[in-house]
Amino acid sequence: MGQLVHTLPVGEPVCGVTSLAGEIYLLRCEERDQVEVYDVITYRQQRYLTVPNARVFTDMTSCEHNRCMYIGNAVVNCVHRLDLQGAVTRWAVNDIPWGLSVNAVHNVLVTCPWVRKIKEFSSHGDLLRELTLPDDVMRPWHAIQTRSGQVIVCHGGLGDPVRRVCMISADGRHIVHSHGGQSGSDTDQYNVPFRLAVDDNEFVFVADSDNRRVTLLSPTLEYVRQVVSRDQLKGDPRRLYLDTRQRLLYVAVYKYEEGKWRRGHVAVFSV
Repeated sequence: MGQLVHTLPVGEPVCGVTSLAGEIYLLRCEERDQVEVYDVITYRQQRYLTVPNARVFTDMTSCEHNRCMYIGNAVVNCVHRLDLQGAVTRWAVNDIPWGLSVNAVHNVLVTCPWVRKIKEFSSHGDLLRELTLPDDVMRPWHAIQTRSGQVIVCHGGLGDPVRRVCMISADGRHIVHSHGGQSGSDTDQYNVPFRLAVDDNEFVFVADSDNRRVTLLSPTLEYVRQVVSRDQLKGDPRRLYLDTRQRLLYVAVYKYEEGKWRRGHVAVFSV
């Protein structure tokens, strides 16, 4: 079981968390100063960054190679590219960009749940390819590409008959491995598998939002153990970031109260 080592401040819902160049970047759904920057060792806040004319964000990821972050915007259906100096550019996705990740060749994977597609872009927004997922992969929230080219996808929300984590072939046509199925709270079930993180050995961390837990799967998507429990989280895990060097798992947590998401924070666990 992961051990809680720190909790970043409570505030507006956290739409993304990542690290880059020795700092932690935390994205909140606000009108300005949306990106809070913390020291990765002391957890002291360093500064804010602003993404101009943007508010409704869906995810954030980073790329050490290109020294930048990527932020999904669900209002104008674009991805913002934010460099370490604060310069911001953007490119169109032409569908709602829900989950973001960076693959081994430093391209950006954008998961588009309502069209069941994964779009791969260069660092500056050139569309390189689109994968249309199999018909039974409904509402894919997030995807990460393995070094072998296969894609791990978590999919299924409230009302969907199947909620699981799948490994998809590199061409997007076939399910190679899967874990989950009908909704539930047993170890082989999910309620809403919402975000993923993968370590250097390709073990998979799954944020199971409505079950309020984080599950660990093997590289072939077999159940290993529960990494973070609902008692440790005290809210819904909605975003994940894994620092593979420090073996720290950053879990963005918030609660749905009175028709709104509230009390967003990031819990940091040693795993």
